[in-house]
Amino acid sequence: MSERGEAAAATVRAYLDALNRGSVDEAVRCVSDGFINEHTSALGETVVGREAYRERLGAFLGRFAGLHYQIEQMIVDGDAVAVAYRMSARCEERPFSIRGMFRFQLQGGHIVHRVDYWDSADFLRQVEIQPKR
Repeated sequence: MSERGEAAAATVRAYLDALNRGSVDEAVRCVSDGFINEHTSALGETVVGREAYRERLGAFLGRFAGLHYQIEQMIVDGDAVAVAYRMSARCEERPFSIRGMFRFQLQGGHIVHRVDYWDSADFLRQVEIQPKR
């Protein structure tokens, strides 16, 4: 792997480690001022800008107790990094585990764009409160 690729992979790992520790400040340090956090899922919402992301991230981490991203595979091509992951946490005390894919673009040692692909129907099936019979 090239030196540039190694640096990009290290930044992405630091970012995911910060999320796993629940550290908003550490995660936000990994992204650029104009960071784009793009979601493709129907339940996700794209946010632009480091400070807007900081606000959203705090609420996200507060909602998902015990959040953990397990890296299943990482593919690095220069400043582009793709990560297949398994995310597990609890939402309103209901445990869930979903698979997804991140696509990161880095520039100058920071993540400038993150695209998150995950199945919101799978998430809803796992956390939905079933009606009483």
